[in-house]
Amino acid sequence: MSSSTVGSEIDVKSGFLWRVSFIAGLGGVLYGYDMGIIAAALIFVRDTFALSIKMQEIVVSIVLVGAMLGAIIGGSIADRIGRRATLLWGAGLFIVGSILAPLSPNVETLIVARALLGLAIGFTSVTAPVFISELAPPQSRGKLISIYQFALTLGIALADLTGYWLAGQHAWRSMFGLGMVPAALFLVLVLTLPESPRWLFAQNRVNDARSVLHSYTDERGAQLLLDDIQAAVEAKVDKRWSSLWAPSVRHALFTAVGFTVLQQVTGINTIIYYGPQIFALAGITSNKSAILATLIVAITNMLFTLFALVLVDRVGRKPLLYAGVGGMTISLVLLSYSFHNQATFGSSLGIVATICLVLYIACFAFSMGPIAWILVSEVFPLQIRARGVAAATIGSGASNFLVSMTFLSLIRSAGNSVTFSIYAVFCVVTLLFVRLVVPETKGRELESISAHSPAAMQ
Repeated sequence: MSSSTVGSEIDVKSGFLWRVSFIAGLGGVLYGYDMGIIAAALIFVRDTFALSIKMQEIVVSIVLVGAMLGAIIGGSIADRIGRRATLLWGAGLFIVGSILAPLSPNVETLIVARALLGLAIGFTSVTAPVFISELAPPQSRGKLISIYQFALTLGIALADLTGYWLAGQHAWRSMFGLGMVPAALFLVLVLTLPESPRWLFAQNRVNDARSVLHSYTDERGAQLLLDDIQAAVEAKVDKRWSSLWAPSVRHALFTAVGFTVLQQVTGINTIIYYGPQIFALAGITSNKSAILATLIVAITNMLFTLFALVLVDRVGRKPLLYAGVGGMTISLVLLSYSFHNQATFGSSLGIVATICLVLYIACFAFSMGPIAWILVSEVFPLQIRARGVAAATIGSGASNFLVSMTFLSLIRSAGNSVTFSIYAVFCVVTLLFVRLVVPETKGRELESISAHSPAAMQ
């Protein structure tokens, strides 16, 4: 039986898969909330602690250092102790960071709290998409993994809504502290999850793997999946980090890391982290109005991610990427043009900037946002999948850190128009990367994807 056709012959209980995807997706909510809340909180944190521009960039970016470290550690322990146990560790770290941040007496303590939250983000962002991908059948894998990205956008929207709600009281401590609510819920719900059957099989726990498979498919479906998993395990891929450089894996590594790096250098998180300050540059001087404009962008991000849920397994990954990245390029060019001709637009510049950023985020939301997590969860062999996703997460975190640590300084030195033009150029590079490197993985079994050559994956 060909692994590429197995998924179409298996009957699955969709309720079970949706429940698992929802719970794993709560890790995305926490990711989005703890990344997004800084946009509103930073306005008041900088005044409380009298922060310089460089210290503001450090407060924003330290979470990314934690995320990179979390990805390295999480990628290793997810392959050693399991996907479920790693998610539990991540939930615990989210709780600790969410308690420490609002209690911070100084900026140094806040930086430590943000680093712990980053560590938790690294754990969950490596593990949750892998966990979902290893349970989902090929025909719905893209949709189910996209739930993680949707949950991430929901977390960002909740963060901006919280920021808007508490802006009048300048209550940045409450903004951080409310993150403990979804963190505690995540911890409780992860306790109800089974372990990944693919990971169980790789640990020679065949009966446990079969038991998990029986919870959402019949005997015949469980056996078909076990046969495919066994074939992947018998391939005996080296599990060390160095194995990511093996010829059979190198293309997958280049695809995953390259795509996640490009996802960041196109400028997405400048809007997530510095949205109110970008709108202030466009003439929206009220803190609350700038946070409201950022909230509108965040809601757009969340709603347009739903298009990816519906379309990614129907039309495929690459068509959505062409349309989305093309739209991102156009919106950034228009935004750069409007800032370059600021005197011409006058008081309407704020409206123009909002429209451009809403268009940009909408195009990102149905393309690069969810598809990055889908691709990196699909292209690696089973035995090193978590490490492969960790490598991609590290690449994403490093480039995200570079962008977030330089954005305010770049705006000051090069100007608004040049800054957004640079991000537009990276969008064009991304289109070329999609055309030449990114595989179309729609409807293919995981083992089939990792077993084929790069040419066969195009």
